[in-house]
Amino acid sequence: MKFLDQIDLKGKKLLIRVDYNVPLKDSVIQDDNRIRASVPTLHYAIAHEAAVIICSHLGRPKGTRVAELSLAPAAKSLSEILQTQVRMASDCIGPEVAAQAAAIQPGQLLMLENLRFHAEEEQNDPAFSQHLAELADVYVNDAFAVAHRTHASVVGVTSYANVCCAGFLVKKERQYLGDALENPERPYVAISGGAKVSTKLGVLNHLLDKADALIIGGAMANTFLFAQGFAVGKSRVEKDLAEDARSILEKADSKGVALHLPVDFVLGESPDCQTAAGTCNTGNIPDDLMVLDVGPKSLTRFEQVLKPARTVMWNGPLGVFENRAFANGSQSIAKSVASLSDAVTIVGGGETGALIHMLDLAADFSFVSTGGGSFLRFLEGNKLPAFDALDNWDNRSSG
Repeated sequence: MKFLDQIDLKGKKLLIRVDYNVPLKDSVIQDDNRIRASVPTLHYAIAHEAAVIICSHLGRPKGTRVAELSLAPAAKSLSEILQTQVRMASDCIGPEVAAQAAAIQPGQLLMLENLRFHAEEEQNDPAFSQHLAELADVYVNDAFAVAHRTHASVVGVTSYANVCCAGFLVKKERQYLGDALENPERPYVAISGGAKVSTKLGVLNHLLDKADALIIGGAMANTFLFAQGFAVGKSRVEKDLAEDARSILEKADSKGVALHLPVDFVLGESPDCQTAAGTCNTGNIPDDLMVLDVGPKSLTRFEQVLKPARTVMWNGPLGVFENRAFANGSQSIAKSVASLSDAVTIVGGGETGALIHMLDLAADFSFVSTGGGSFLRFLEGNKLPAFDALDNWDNRSSG
């Protein structure tokens, strides 16, 4: 895979695939971190006298034009961040767009309209891929968050582009997820939370081959408790995965991986209730209440596990952190990991990343991944289609 700083950019047109799938409310961006993450690549391209064409998706318009999912707010936000004009195209392919792309000069930026307004994007359609590639001299993938998607702007375009490379965000993701997690400094502690074991089975099994200790929290911990015969009240639980949970517990034991589950919990009547209904230990969860956060004893235990760590990977919150009544567990762990100044600390997944940014702790972590599905797929030990496409292009060009 080639990277942006290995390519001669002067006078070239670049098609840069970014991930500007940002949260909107009344056409106002609520969180611009994904836009800001692309700035180093854009700055470098402009500084090296390239003309920049930016493409992204936003939301799930399912192949139709949805006014509320226009990328115009992203173009406005990027203009303000870069303090330079970002022109907005009327579409992402077609004669008018081709003319706009041909007209931009070195140092100028053009943003294409939402790729997913065309069904061909998600279908990885060859003709659509070719239309995108023909807009520029160089294709740059800087959208790790969609690296697990076999879409036209991620994979198909590389079959038609003259030159392909990765941007600095993808370079950083590959560096940390590859080097730090495949060959970690030890002890390596992994924290896995969130709602479902079903979405993390591959991750958990792969981590047991890599990590020295594994902390499990969030609603997914309930399935492990259920598998051990504990009552979990009205808590969210995947009873059909009890056997899988027992298998993971047995595998951890056989491999000598210390697997830590919560030993106490913060309870509530529902995830929406404004006050907690108290705490209890494992085995004492009332039938009419739900586990909605980890308790203070669990946090003390988890913090002791984290103290000697030299590498920490965290994916998934430990409770319903969006509700202040059940946010303490996730916030406390975030602060504990952020304080490990001598360790490589990596956070991945949309919810966990959002929590870190909300607490203004991003600067205290070694790396906050922009990927959700891509991050999980990487942690499962699977190849990412975007990485394969860039590697294959480089192999073809070298051959």
